[in-house]
Order: sequence, then structure tokens, then C-alpha cells
Amino acid sequence: MTGSDVTRDGVEGSRPGRDALTGAFAGRRRRGRGRGERTVVPDAEFSSYYGRPILNKPVWKPVDIAGYLYLGGLAGASSLLAAGAHATARPALARAAKLGAAGAVSASLVALVHDLGRPARFINMLRVFKPTSPMNLGSWLLAAYAPLTVAAAAADVAGRSRGAGAAATASAAALGPAVATYTAVLVSDTAVPSWHDGYREMPFVFAGSGATAAAGLALACVPPGQTGPARRMALLGTAVELGSFQLMKRRMGLSAEPFGKGRPRVLLRAAEVLTAGGAALAAYAGGRSRPVAAVAGAALLAGSAALRFGIFHAGVASAEDPRYTVVPQRERLRARSGSEGSKGSEGPDGGPVP
Repeated sequence: MTGSDVTRDGVEGSRPGRDALTGAFAGRRRRGRGRGERTVVPDAEFSSYYGRPILNKPVWKPVDIAGYLYLGGLAGASSLLAAGAHATARPALARAAKLGAAGAVSASLVALVHDLGRPARFINMLRVFKPTSPMNLGSWLLAAYAPLTVAAAAADVAGRSRGAGAAATASAAALGPAVATYTAVLVSDTAVPSWHDGYREMPFVFAGSGATAAAGLALACVPPGQTGPARRMALLGTAVELGSFQLMKRRMGLSAEPFGKGRPRVLLRAAEVLTAGGAALAAYAGGRSRPVAAVAGAALLAGSAALRFGIFHAGVASAEDPRYTVVPQRERLRARSGSEGSKGSEGPDGGPVP
């Protein structure tokens, strides 16, 4: 074919829709295009070189780290509940919450060290102070918070050093919100799509989940006559947890998809049912019946745990599938190029170029 074969109307003698095409998918029609038009190149597949994933999935042990996330929330919220019970003269509630906070933070440290492999690795994180590192700040936070919870619980059980015990209780309560929520910052600071994209709402989800867990522990262990603050905390925590989680999923878009698939879907659905059911039982019958309060408490504890494990497994699934990394990146690039293009069409006075 020479240059004279090409006209303004195309190539002379060409037969649109009938020419042979190359490529592994030659001959397949493209959806949404005109009649007879076929693809020339194969559809894009979300993969990387040598079949390796784009992101390395988290190597954290599910039981250790998901349990660490759960126990930290339980401990931080229990310290707040303990301070409130101490201030309102509810000794049984205060003791249960203090013991719960001390036991939960101790177990969370054991889970963290077990995942790290040896205690020296946790101690090494305290050799520096790095405000830009959530892991480093979290290590310092736990190092300050854990002794306070143990001191508060020991003073209450022993019945001695009440002044020091009250000071430890108040100090632990002051650090409690940070302990309950810093793990949300920790996971959101990673490149894992289903964790990172939820960075705005994740601290609220973890705060609500920690509150329901602390309320559940109190309901299961304390006589109903002293569980008023725990019942109110259960209702507030349920509203914050479920509301923030739904808002987070709507805002995240595609990266929220792993929350609705496979194991995460089962766990998160169970978390919603258990948390909502436990809060309803606590509100309507928990203050009158010890068995009902215990059932409500167990449901709230299990629901909080299911939420943390569901979020953990959803994050791992999102890191394994390159689509949750590639597609949002392309959308952000298109949005950025579109905004830059609109700025470029403005005149010096901010108006459109004629």
C-alpha cells in the first residue's frame, strides 16, 4: 500500500470490521463499542513482573496481631470505665474494669512480643523516640500505660495505698483513649489498601469496638445494680462502631470490597449481629437479670473480637489482589490530571480562557 491509497475518508478498499486482528484476544468484541468493532489488544490483567504481587501481604500472625488489636481496645476503654466507676462509688465495677484493663494490656503485650519473636525486639523500639512512627509511639505508650494499670489493679485488690491507686487509675484513664485507638493509626499507616483507605474513620471504629468490649466485660462480671455506666457505654460504643464502619465502607469505594467477601464477610456480619444484639439486651434487661447481663456481655466481647479479626483478614486479602492497588491509583491519577487541566484553562484573572 502506498501513500496514495490513503484518503480523507480512510484507506481505499478497506473493510471495517472484517480485517484480521492480532493479539491473544483478536476477534473478541469490546462491550459498549459500536457494532462490529473488535479489540486489538488483550484486556488488562492486574499482575506484576514474574507473577509476583504488587504488595507484600502482611506477615503478622493473625491470632497474635488481631488479638493485640482487640486486647488493646479492651484495655484502654476499661481504664476509662474504671475511672468513672471509681469516681461514682461503684466498687465492684471499678475493680472488674481495673483488673480487665491490667489483664488485657498484659495479654496484648504477650501477643505482640510473640509475633516479634523475642522480647528484645520490643525493648529495642524504646531506644529511640520517633514521633512520625506509629509503631514507635505505640511502644512508648504501652510502656507507660501497662505499669499504671497493674498498679491500679494491685492497689484495689490489696486495699492499700489508696491514694497511689487512685492516681494510677486516673493516669491510666488519661492514656486509655490513645491506647484504644492508636492501633487504628498503626494499621492505616501501611500500604494495605483496605486499611490505609479507611484512615479517617478507622480510629472511631476501634474506639467504639473497644467501648463495647469493655462494657461487655463489666456486664459479664459485675452485679446488675452497678452496671449502669457499662450499659450506657455499650449503647454509645455500638452506635459509634457500627455507624463509623458503615460510613468508612461507603467512602472507601473499591477498597472496601474485601470486607464483603469470604472470611471477612462472615466475621464482620457476626460482629454486627453480636454487637447490636448485645447492646439491645444490655439496654432492656441487663440491669435486672444477672444471666441476661452475662449473655449481653459475652455477645459484646465476641462481637468486638470478630470485628478486629474481620478487619485484619480483609486487609490481608486486599494486599494479595493487585486490583485494589492499581485501580484506585489510576482513579487518583485521572482525577489529578483532570483538576490540573481545568486549572490550565483559567485566565490570569481566574476566569476561563476565551
